[in-house]
Amino acid sequence: MAHHARVVLATVDPPGTRFHAELEGGTRVAFDDVASPEAASPVQMMLGALGSCAAIDVIGILRKKRQRVSSYEVEVVGRRRDEHPRIFTHIELIHRLRGRDLKPAAIEHAIRLSETTYCSVHAMLAEAAEITSRYEILPE
Repeated sequence: MAHHARVVLATVDPPGTRFHAELEGGTRVAFDDVASPEAASPVQMMLGALGSCAAIDVIGILRKKRQRVSSYEVEVVGRRRDEHPRIFTHIELIHRLRGRDLKPAAIEHAIRLSETTYCSVHAMLAEAAEITSRYEILPE
């Protein structure tokens, strides 16, 4: 199945480099470069995509396991090499959850399933970077 996006220059006059990506379904996302950051850079969006992909998987699995999560966030920290192309060499995901009677085994299983089965973004980035995950259960 093919997917598509159309990327359009939004700032014609220099020095701006903002683009809009028009995605399937009509969603529009702004991108910018690091020099004039009024929107996320493509590299920042990769980290956001990884965290979002993992979070969607994990919360869905935890809900099926009847875990009562009251808040959940994923922090994604990436390190890139110095030379070009400046790819990520290591990425860490820190899952932070609050809830009632959360079971560590359920959280570990949900994260493992996301990493090994469901998250396509993880599978693609894992070809280039070491990806590690950990979790914290925070007080309610």
